[in-house]
Amino acid sequence: MTTEATLPSTSASPTARQVWTRARGVVLALVLLLVAAVAIASIRSTSQHGTLDPRSADPYGSRAVAELLGDRGVTTRVVTTLDEARAAAGPDTTLLVAVPDLLTDAQQDRLHRTTETSGGRTVLIAPGAPSVATLAPDIRADAALGSDSTLSPDCDLPAARRAGTADTGGVHYRVTAADADSCYPSDGLPSLVRLPAAQGDGDTVVLGAPDILFNNHLDEHGNASLALQLLGSRPHLVWYLPSLSDDALTDTGERSFLDLIPSGWLWGTLQLFVAAALAALWRARRLGPLVPERLPVAIRASETVEGRARLYRKARARDRAAAALRSTTRTRLAPLVGIPVAQAHTPEALLPALTAHPNDHGNGQALHSLLFGPPPGDDAALIALADQLDALESEVRRP
Repeated sequence: MTTEATLPSTSASPTARQVWTRARGVVLALVLLLVAAVAIASIRSTSQHGTLDPRSADPYGSRAVAELLGDRGVTTRVVTTLDEARAAAGPDTTLLVAVPDLLTDAQQDRLHRTTETSGGRTVLIAPGAPSVATLAPDIRADAALGSDSTLSPDCDLPAARRAGTADTGGVHYRVTAADADSCYPSDGLPSLVRLPAAQGDGDTVVLGAPDILFNNHLDEHGNASLALQLLGSRPHLVWYLPSLSDDALTDTGERSFLDLIPSGWLWGTLQLFVAAALAALWRARRLGPLVPERLPVAIRASETVEGRARLYRKARARDRAAAALRSTTRTRLAPLVGIPVAQAHTPEALLPALTAHPNDHGNGQALHSLLFGPPPGDDAALIALADQLDALESEVRRP
């Protein structure tokens, strides 16, 4: 029967207390990040809930302007699909599109074909470059936002002149139509544009900022007056809140994920890739063959042995130290007594060879306890074991 000597398990494994002591800083940081994320999400969801929704009484909702319009006989109806918005368009209706940039290219085309011949008014709230060129031809959104939020009308549009200053600062536009009314300019560009329809009495109003419709801004400056005049020119107001559940999104004109990402982010990502490639080339450059470098110091084998012994002592791993001493001694004794090294850790092969050796090594029971016995119980026993193994090897080597 062949038995293989194995190293006993060490007691140097970290305890649960040690693991917690090391990891508590990381765990605390993660908990703080999670709490901060939940708090920020809660605050943002509370403050932005029902944005531009005429049914919402939240600060950024628009219930106040809807009720004021109702007092003046204007009915307000909320729709969330393109088909409902197109069906409601007509000469006695004002169609307000809350977030035009959420519409796909196909939706924009279909909506514009309806509104340009409906004879009613279409109000676009802060449309950007993705939508204003389609929904309001002859108008282009400027890339830079205006520096002022409260502006003066500075135009001949009656509604703007009666309202006076208002919070219209936001997106500004470049207008090429000669018959357009351009109001509330900042840096020479208007933030409110009224564009008459090519046919009929309809028109399109482009408003660069939604502030005049918010509940918490309606009583400031001329916001209420301007909002009521722009939205109350017809007896019916259809408030279109584009929704992701709209069946029109399944048309062939549906935007891909890349279409929904602003172009600035795409260019920024490309620049990051270029920077990463340049950094990789810089770090991977080679100015010639690698030159081997000599180590500044040479560590003696005795220092390595002493360092490992100190680690064993600090961990109280007497079992592993004893197993290492015995295994090394058996490996060195095997060639001296004429047996293969592969059988050095087999008592049935090593012990008879040692007993048969000419030098006196004691009886087989004592040799078995010395070379294959249990681990020592204390440091003194470990030192005694090392001395006995060294003496045994010296005795075998003696001529």
